Amino acid sequence: MMFMAIFLFLLLCFIVVAARGGRRTVSTRVRRHRRYRKTAQRVLGRLPQLSSDGARLSYLRKINPYVFEELLLLALEKQGLEVIRNRSYSGDGGLDGQVFINGERWLIQAKRYSRSISPQHIQAFGKLLAREGCGGFFIHTGRTGHMSRTLCSASPRLLIISGQRLLDLLSGGLTGCETRQTVCRKR
Repeated sequence: MMFMAIFLFLLLCFIVVAARGGRRTVSTRVRRHRRYRKTAQRVLGRLPQLSSDGARLSYLRKINPYVFEELLLLALEKQGLEVIRNRSYSGDGGLDGQVFINGERWLIQAKRYSRSISPQHIQAFGKLLAREGCGGFFIHTGRTGHMSRTLCSASPRLLIISGQRLLDLLSGGLTGCETRQTVCRKR
């Protein structure tokens, strides 16, 4: 009898702790999203204060990758576009957000790299776009190599935004009107 009472007491304690832990996990995720969004707002305010485009790109390469995702979504929102954020940052299947331009859905893949982007990431994102039947922006801080450009050209609805175009996007200068242009061709 005593054993049964102790067992029920421990079971009740476990249920209470588990219930609190579940709520804490959700609120932790929400707090993390809020913190990254606030940091992205600060970064967006800091970028114009930097002395050159090279300094801006260097700064972007050093920020938290999740802050970079939020930064892009915030910049698109500031241009008056409807943005859908993911519930989680990791395990997103290559999709970091969505934006609607002239009623058309575009997927966003954000990569905060300091080196060249991986052609495999371009290829995987192109497959995701084909599966979803929509266009997409592969936005990154790294370098776009020849193979990545070739893969981009093979996927007509995949646009790569990096370098000056990335800085234009963050400053509000890259609008939805430019989405039909081929961004991934060599200039």
